[in-house]
Amino acid sequence: MKITDVIRRPVITEKTTVIREEDRTIVFQVAKDANKIDIRRAVEQLLGSKVASVRTSIAHGKMKRQGKYVGRRSDWKKAYVKLREGEKLPEFLQGA
Repeated sequence: MKITDVIRRPVITEKTTVIREEDRTIVFQVAKDANKIDIRRAVEQLLGSKVASVRTSIAHGKMKRQGKYVGRRSDWKKAYVKLREGEKLPEFLQGA
């Protein structure tokens, strides 16, 4: 699996901003079939920072409707990546 297939995008919300500033933890949307080892390797190669730990969770898709039609958004996987002591956050997340 390629690195760009593993990590889809960073998740930037109020909650993830607080986690990033306090615990040096970055949250990414990742491929559903990616495991913790794949995520660790991809982050270390993309960001050039050493990873202390990786936690994952499945975010279940919501039920949505438009008029009488009901649909469901797909499930997706979230990864909480904690960087080691002394590692700096990537540049693109500094001002977010």
